[in-house]
Amino acid sequence: MYKYQAIAQKLREKFTDGSYQPGDLLPDQKSLANEFNTTRLTIRKAIEQLVLDEVVYVKRGAGTFLRKDIHQKKVRASVDKPVGASKTYAGQNVTSKILEFSARLPTEEEQQALLISANEPVYIIRRVRYIDDEVFAYEHTIMPTKLTTLTKKVLEGSIYKHLAQVNHLQISRSHRIISAAKATSEDVKAMGVHLNDPVLVIKQTSYTEEGEPFEYSETHFPYQTSNMVADVSINPLDTW
Repeated sequence: MYKYQAIAQKLREKFTDGSYQPGDLLPDQKSLANEFNTTRLTIRKAIEQLVLDEVVYVKRGAGTFLRKDIHQKKVRASVDKPVGASKTYAGQNVTSKILEFSARLPTEEEQQALLISANEPVYIIRRVRYIDDEVFAYEHTIMPTKLTTLTKKVLEGSIYKHLAQVNHLQISRSHRIISAAKATSEDVKAMGVHLNDPVLVIKQTSYTEEGEPFEYSETHFPYQTSNMVADVSINPLDTW
């Protein structure tokens, strides 16, 4: 193990033993170099490794911070960077029909997923997305109201584009749980599918580059238009 890897491992231990809290600013590289009796170059490589491992993030001019979701790092069905339907299907006509747009206090499940307290209100968004006037998906999204000001006009377009342009929010990644289910009466009303038809279900929590959850959602896709493509890299050592 190289020295920078050993230092990165020691820092991970500090992040989990209570020495640091999620969102904390780390000491500067000079201080860390003195603490570990090494060079700033070695510390820089250790930090770069932790950034790649999505343990910390760096803000230019501000320093290095521990990600806010450090204690939520669990293996799930899929980890990806969310881009949204508008960007995925750029060049096609992506529209939305809003079924619900309201706000309330979060449930306990939503508090845990979004790392918010019981008195922090959330948006409730239910909408049907269309690609070239055909049903693409039925979305049910929970989002903290402190994040941004949403309007029906925003919901008719791209929420992710609004967050990037208005709030300068950088979207980092999402945790996804993918499963299959039978269409409910709610799906029938929203998407015009038949009751008990198969639907693809994606439960998703999305994060900013700081590791702060900003979206907790469940999306249903009709089986007629649902497909998944995955590129999988296999390490030969993992096949034993």
